[in-house]
Amino acid sequence: MEEYQDHSLGGRVFQKIREDILNGKYRENDELRENTIGKELGVSRTPVREALRQLELEGLVTIIPNRGAYVTGISNKDIWDIYVIRSMLEGLCAGWATEHITQEQLDELEETLLLSEFQMNRESGFNAEQVAALDSRFHAILYEASGSRILSRVLTDFHNYVQMARRSSIVSEERARKSIREHRQILRAVKERDADMAEQLANEHILHVMENLKKQGFQRTPE
Repeated sequence: MEEYQDHSLGGRVFQKIREDILNGKYRENDELRENTIGKELGVSRTPVREALRQLELEGLVTIIPNRGAYVTGISNKDIWDIYVIRSMLEGLCAGWATEHITQEQLDELEETLLLSEFQMNRESGFNAEQVAALDSRFHAILYEASGSRILSRVLTDFHNYVQMARRSSIVSEERARKSIREHRQILRAVKERDADMAEQLANEHILHVMENLKKQGFQRTPE
């Protein structure tokens, strides 16, 4: 039991540091001090050290012997590459969802879209953070509905890696409205169990996001 608890604690520390890197709390080249992080999280240095090693394997951290651990971060090229891969896998996910999705998941997707549309039509204007959160929720439900634990895990990881870019990709009202309309079309195809159409629409949705990101400087350029 003690071993399981240690592993669980290490996992929580890993997720917290990873989240802090991806949400911008830690910037590229920032040093990640074991003592400081341990005090912030109320843990010893051991789970922090283990988490940093895991993050190094993911490419988010570089550990330099006798010096310390430093944030590697996610470059614009990394973000672009991830979207290229997602443009191929999101369609597969939507296609599989037409076969495995439950009525409860369909209802959750519908509720998410209704909340998104409500946010966009508020007299006080839309809240970009709330719209981004609902956008994330839509994709998360669809990933789970694919019926594939592996595909869901891969796409969820990709989503987490580029969450900051995804926020900026729907920050404009025009793009946010288009994104919601695209989600509505995907949901319609999934409801109709049209795997080919769902796959096509989901892939096109990511390509449209990429077009918007390209305008902001995200593309596959040399480091």
